Amino acid sequence: MVLALCIPAEAQQPGKVPRIGYLHSGSAPTPPDSLKAFRQELSDLGYIEGKNIIIEYRFTEYKPERIPELASELVGLKVDVIVTSQTPNVQAIQKVSSTIPIVFGVLSFPIENGIITSFARPGKNATGLTVLSE
Repeated sequence: MVLALCIPAEAQQPGKVPRIGYLHSGSAPTPPDSLKAFRQELSDLGYIEGKNIIIEYRFTEYKPERIPELASELVGLKVDVIVTSQTPNVQAIQKVSSTIPIVFGVLSFPIENGIITSFARPGKNATGLTVLSE
């Protein structure tokens, strides 16, 4: 019991501003509607960009060869979570981090593409949406 009380807690430090990594395959000048909705929802929840949350944006500019570099950049920034879509983006992030949580938009075949282990127990650091049909 005494030893347990001596171990420092690893809770979030007071005043720490959460950092979200955002990786998108498009370009920065024309952000997708999903980004606008994401920002709005954060705002509705009380997270104001630049005030109590930081978003690190990375855009591949439609150049898939940039995905690994940008994924590594976000991981190097030690973001708290990465938001992305598209299978290659998630796979690139998982190659450089197995601990940073990844939240993805709708992906096809996340099990078959090795992103999650199963729907019941994803078993990896990614979660998100998919479409199932018979």
